[in-house]
Amino acid sequence: MYVVKYTGVFGFIKPWTAVRDSLTYSQQFLTPSVIEGIEKKLFPECLNEAGIHYIMRHKLCYDAIDVQMEKTQARGWENKTKEKRMVRNQSILNRGVLLNPVLYLCFSEKALAQRASRQHVCLCRNEDILFPMPELKNNLQSYRGLNFVLVSQMNRF
Repeated sequence: MYVVKYTGVFGFIKPWTAVRDSLTYSQQFLTPSVIEGIEKKLFPECLNEAGIHYIMRHKLCYDAIDVQMEKTQARGWENKTKEKRMVRNQSILNRGVLLNPVLYLCFSEKALAQRASRQHVCLCRNEDILFPMPELKNNLQSYRGLNFVLVSQMNRF
């Protein structure tokens, strides 16, 4: 197995429950749909195929969760008839984001790992960019103490 390590400054993985909650913490694991999306970004030839084909295992680590404020606007408009104008309501949301996330992706073939190591990935939002580290590891023994999630077992939910 060949391991590609990605690192970034921060990341937010939107949980299923987060719609417009005033306080939302990042999900601390990757769902099968997120892994599939990352794979489709790295390997566009998989866009027409359902499922995960190239990523064999993964692991997500981070240093801490930090609560940050985010200014949002409502989807709809409010008609202020007396003022003769339309406005969008604004609010402040508190987001618990992952600090210094590290994502490890495992591939069965060196060629796939090399292709992946030349591209960035996003966790769930375009601003959550993780960049690849230059070195490839060719076995999981190099990462003692990390329990990798076997992707084929993820589809059994």
